[in-house]
Amino acid sequence: MSNISQAFKNGKAFIAFVTAGDPSIEKSAEFILELAHSGADLVEIGIPFSDPIAEGAVIQHANIRALKAGATIERIFGVVESARRESAVPLVFLTYLNPVFRYGYRAFFERCAHVGVDGIIIPDLPFEEQDEARLIAREHGVDLISLIAPTSEQRIKQIARAASGFLYIVSSLGVTGIRGEITTDLSALLASVKAETSLPAAVGFGIHTPEQAADIARIADGVIVGSALVRIIERYRENATPHLAAYAKAMKEAITRAGAMLT
Repeated sequence: MSNISQAFKNGKAFIAFVTAGDPSIEKSAEFILELAHSGADLVEIGIPFSDPIAEGAVIQHANIRALKAGATIERIFGVVESARRESAVPLVFLTYLNPVFRYGYRAFFERCAHVGVDGIIIPDLPFEEQDEARLIAREHGVDLISLIAPTSEQRIKQIARAASGFLYIVSSLGVTGIRGEITTDLSALLASVKAETSLPAAVGFGIHTPEQAADIARIADGVIVGSALVRIIERYRENATPHLAAYAKAMKEAITRAGAMLT
């Protein structure tokens, strides 16, 4: 069984995202560990890329800062290896196809397995073209996480039945970023997903307040937060650790309370 399942075993999961190398490689492992200590049940680690098409301005700028600071795939593998020595929290890469393809699927997933990466999200790898990557990732115990968007209605069955780890439910059309309101009928979308799979389904894109997190936790298995955390790092840079901790604790408490009300 995937280590990712551990994120969901005690109720609703809080999934936190950081861009590796922002503001520095040296700080990335510290941020990951602090988030895990402060309530994150799973941490997504963004591998910076020069053309992150699914990202809004906040994470785009984080990618640029990380690349300018010297972030490379090898150094990011080192970040994971360092964090893994101190924490068993599930860790998932979020990156684009180009870096993985250039590294080589087999070499990349072998390295993931060696350092302790549990899964990967590749937003620009279409579902219909995932077979090769999925097979090699699976051979190395790495889950290829599938995304389901509001426009995926006709393909939910296919995507859900092929998925592993968890399903990433995209709350809104467009790119990542903080949203004042989420208007998608997530209850209906999640019901369609749950009719096809028993895998956990976590919702991301736009969630940034404890109130939003609680609302999502009432209908989903997990809540994914990225841009709000990256914005804290952008503001406080090397001094972001206590601010990330305070924010993560508030979000986890809201998610936990919402989940408890359902039992």
